[in-house]
Amino acid sequence: MATTNPIPYITSNSEQTGNSLLVLLAALPPEQVEDVIAKLTSAFPPGETLIAADPLVAEAHPGLKIIANPVVKASWMLTAADFVNSHQLAHKNGARAILMLGPEAGSLGLSALRELGHAVTANSTDLAVARYDLPPRAGLVNSAILYPVSRALFASQTRFPLAIDLGLSLRMAERLSGAGQRFTSKNQADMPVWPVNEAAVAGFSITEIDAGTRALPHPVEPDLNTVLPGLTGSLFADIETKAAFWQRARQAPQRRNSAPNVQAEAVDATADIAPMVQAFRLAYTNLQEIWSLVLPPNSLLGLKRLSLTDGAAFRIPESLWARIVYDFLLAHRLRTINRGHLLGALIPLYLAWVASHINVVATGVDPERHIETVATAFETEKPYILARWRWPDRFNP
Repeated sequence: MATTNPIPYITSNSEQTGNSLLVLLAALPPEQVEDVIAKLTSAFPPGETLIAADPLVAEAHPGLKIIANPVVKASWMLTAADFVNSHQLAHKNGARAILMLGPEAGSLGLSALRELGHAVTANSTDLAVARYDLPPRAGLVNSAILYPVSRALFASQTRFPLAIDLGLSLRMAERLSGAGQRFTSKNQADMPVWPVNEAAVAGFSITEIDAGTRALPHPVEPDLNTVLPGLTGSLFADIETKAAFWQRARQAPQRRNSAPNVQAEAVDATADIAPMVQAFRLAYTNLQEIWSLVLPPNSLLGLKRLSLTDGAAFRIPESLWARIVYDFLLAHRLRTINRGHLLGALIPLYLAWVASHINVVATGVDPERHIETVATAFETEKPYILARWRWPDRFNP
């Protein structure tokens, strides 16, 4: 969805001011474009919505308020360039709020679109974030790292910190544009920006919208060796720049009130996790030198015990996983080793967590219940990262 800064034009005779909501569409197949536009016209009053889309879309709907927004480089997530561009378009066209819709937005329901837009136009919300209903084994990088870390450090219970469907107030858009400009000025326009973290630091209001099921786009190169280091490295860098904020004591987020899903029937997941367990064990043999530079003795001992575990008994304690991620966060800040090598060394540990999560769910535990348990462990272990961040040498063996 990344874009340059196009010179927009209005394809109807409407004035370019007074639009309540600017809707930015990612590049979509023609049938999805028609579906999204139909839902938007049903969800919002006529004449109050301005749509920014591919120039061909603008030409095909001369009766609607549409501006041309050429997509130069498609992306599977919102990027720094998207936030810069959205704020510029909103400012130029007099919009008071923004609805950003990512790739595969045609799979979003009408109610999700309405509520995301309504939250930032009719309510006093600065940031409306979509919460998706995903299959049990989807979005696990988010469940294992992005969500629990963001929740523990920024006191936000937003389930998808990098949701690709967002509602923004004008001041939220301005803040995210400022964050995006820091990347675009360094020719890093495709870098992600962390809206939830920015809103937390600014003291802006956040609302989470239940978006139901959604087809999520896949990275151009859906390789864990690329995706995991890219996302965790970006999150770790953002956390470092906001350290003064999250190190201050603040109230933990309120627990979710939603009831867990019906427990699944217990199954044997041994065959499913075998390749991940094997990858972890191979890494345990080959990466001891790197891990020993990052992890304290207690964590290394926990990994040794895990390497001797098999089958359904393969479980990584939530507290151990939280401390491992925090230790990698600290090593990223201190540049203990090359950051590329560091984040690469996290991959087999993440696979161990996935194998453990699959084993837990295979016993009939609701997946969301387990993920909430993991997030709670990160909150509980927050004093650990605070102490390590302030006095890292105290923990060195």
